[in-house]
Amino acid sequence: MNKIHEAFKNRKAFIPFITCGDPDVDTTKAAILEMVKNGADLIEIGIPFSDPTAEGVVIQGANIRALKGGITTDKVFDMVADVRKEISIPLVFMTYANVIFSYGAKKFFDKCNEVGIDGIILPDIPFEEKGEFLDVADSHKVDLISLIAPTSDDRIAMIAKEAKGFLYIVSSLGVTGTRSEITTDLDSIVKVVKENTSVPCAIGFGISTPQQANEMSQIADGVIVGSAIINLLKKYKTEAPKYIGKYVKEMKEAMN
Repeated sequence: MNKIHEAFKNRKAFIPFITCGDPDVDTTKAAILEMVKNGADLIEIGIPFSDPTAEGVVIQGANIRALKGGITTDKVFDMVADVRKEISIPLVFMTYANVIFSYGAKKFFDKCNEVGIDGIILPDIPFEEKGEFLDVADSHKVDLISLIAPTSDDRIAMIAKEAKGFLYIVSSLGVTGTRSEITTDLDSIVKVVKENTSVPCAIGFGISTPQQANEMSQIADGVIVGSAIINLLKKYKTEAPKYIGKYVKEMKEAMN
C-alpha cells in the first residue's frame, strides 16, 4: 500500500488545499501543521501559477498574492522540506503543466522525491495527454492523480482503470469555489469508479460546510476543500492558521 492509500485506510479522508506563499511561506507552514494537528489526512499544496485555469476567483487571488510576495517553485520545495521534518502524512502538489515544463520535468520530480511529495494533480493535462508526465512521475514514485468531471461520461471507466494515488472527482461544472448546493449525480459517477478500480476517490470543488462534507463523505472515500480555507487566509492573513485548524477539526468531525 502506497502512502496516499494509507490516508484512506479504515477512514474517510479529509483533504485540505492551501496555496503556498499566501500570504507568506511561514504562514503556509504554520497552517499545514495546524491542519495535521486537527485531523487532515492528506494535504494538497498549490504551487502558484500566473494562469490557474481550473481556479475560481478565490484561489486565483491566492495565486496572485503569493506571486506578488515573491514565491517561486524552489521556495515551495524548501517549505515542503522544512514541514516534512514535523509531519509524515501524504502531501500532493496541485499545479499546472507550465510550472513543470519551465522547471524541467526530471529536475522537478527529483525535487519531489527529495522533499517527500507523494502525488501531483495537473488540472490542465487531459487524461489522453498524461503520458507527457506519467513515465517521469512513475519513475520517481510520484502518483499522477487523475480528475473525473461531471462531463467525463463514458471516459469515467477508462480513467478509473488507470488511476493512481486517488481519483479526484470534480463535483460541479466550472472552476473551484464554494457552492450553496451540489446537484451533480455523484453517486452514479462513484458507482462507475468503484466498478473499475480499488483506488480511492475523493470529491472536491464547491465543498465548504460541515453538512456538505458529511454528505460527500457518504458518497466517496474522501472530501477535498480549498476555497473555504483560502478565504480564511485572505481574512486573517498571518493569524489564519489557528482559524484553519478549527475549521479542519469541524469538517473532519462532520465526516465522522
